[in-house]
Amino acid sequence: MASRTVWKPLLAFCAAGALLTGPAGAQESGASSLPDAARITFTTLTGKLAKARSTGSVALGYREDAIPFSFLNARKQPVGYSIELCKALVSSIEDAIERTVDIQWVPVTADSRIDAVVTGRVDLECGSTTSNVERQKRVAFSPVIFVAGTKVMVKWGSPISSFRDLAGRTVAVTAGTTNEKALRDLDQKFKLGMRLQVVNTHADGYARVTRGEADAFATDDVLLYGLLAQHGKAGGGAEMVVVGDYLSYDPYAIMFRKDDPQLAQLVKDSFQVLAEDGEIERQYRRWFLRKLPTGASLDLPMSAQLQTLIETMAIKSQ
Repeated sequence: MASRTVWKPLLAFCAAGALLTGPAGAQESGASSLPDAARITFTTLTGKLAKARSTGSVALGYREDAIPFSFLNARKQPVGYSIELCKALVSSIEDAIERTVDIQWVPVTADSRIDAVVTGRVDLECGSTTSNVERQKRVAFSPVIFVAGTKVMVKWGSPISSFRDLAGRTVAVTAGTTNEKALRDLDQKFKLGMRLQVVNTHADGYARVTRGEADAFATDDVLLYGLLAQHGKAGGGAEMVVVGDYLSYDPYAIMFRKDDPQLAQLVKDSFQVLAEDGEIERQYRRWFLRKLPTGASLDLPMSAQLQTLIETMAIKSQ
């Protein structure tokens, strides 16, 4: 198998026509120790697994500014919590198709990511994407990897402390996000008369507030804290603050193409192993509690809700 900085689970991947072969191989040097699992090969591959077998590649969609889920380090390489979970899925794909694959890195934005999956430009989208009923009509999702919600960031000393204070204000929001819908619904319901500035990136929304071009920037709370950690005092982070109650519920997941039952089963089984072994929690500590490549830390403990979701994920379905 190809050398990677992630663990390589050899899943007991059950699918029609599968043939049981030998025991799992040893874990890579420096990787976490996983419980033994049986190697499965397939008499017939379909969907993405068949494509990966024939092309020897898997396309991963990444975000440039979704700290700490998916962002670029100083060497312009995609890194983050979601990136590591996607790499684990790639390793599972390699085991299932019995060959190494190359990762093709494809940049996506909040506005382009769903179409990138639907059209097959990316096979797995590794970012900060909310799984909801509307999106599930077009794409498929992994089990939940994080739970966030919309909040707003303002300059320190701003009179804005709740959503009602946004009345008549200019609010930046990233295009193609659930946050944009939440703000529009809120504006319509409470007749706030907000002036929404739809921006292309989270970094742009942050910058508009720092420059005084917007009164607030609305996105998921964890992404706001990521921006604060990224910019720090030197970048104006100390002059910004996250305020107010949650304005939406946003469970994050890895996105992939619909109507691919083999890939869907592989993703489900992979996450069950990740959860059971504790790898999800290890990756959480790495990206949310320890120092990021920027030198800052979010210092964001895992919520009780996410802890429960992971514990449930670890239970093997009967």
